[in-house]
Amino acid sequence: MLKHLVLSLATGALLAGSAVAESYEVQMLNQSGTDTMVFEPAFLRIAPGDTVKFIATDKGHNGEIIDGMIPDGAETFKGKINEEIEVQLDVEGIYAVKCLPHFAMGMVMTIAVGAVETPPEGYLEERLPPRAKERLTAQLEGL
Repeated sequence: MLKHLVLSLATGALLAGSAVAESYEVQMLNQSGTDTMVFEPAFLRIAPGDTVKFIATDKGHNGEIIDGMIPDGAETFKGKINEEIEVQLDVEGIYAVKCLPHFAMGMVMTIAVGAVETPPEGYLEERLPPRAKERLTAQLEGL
């Protein structure tokens, strides 16, 4: 009996001290307020191990990594058009996400994982459509 009590207390202490991963939802929209072709929210700060679910609220959208704009060692992801995708982000850093069909229209978002406070040097020097670069620049001000 005492052995079971000690085991239960030890298990409870371990569970109480462990972090619980959070889950976030991002809607892919044709319009939000006066902006068109947007992710909502356009900026997230999450902890390593949290998940982000991209929801095709309006049809014709997907969520995928912008080539070269994720932390070293992080895995890329690419959702299909009109389908939800859920990703777990484990590597600290900044992730730039686009909707492929509407990238030129500026449909991008930024996810900051962990305590990162500045983008890597040259982060916005990738070839980006002007509207996408403008929105990413504004989103990075949230760091």
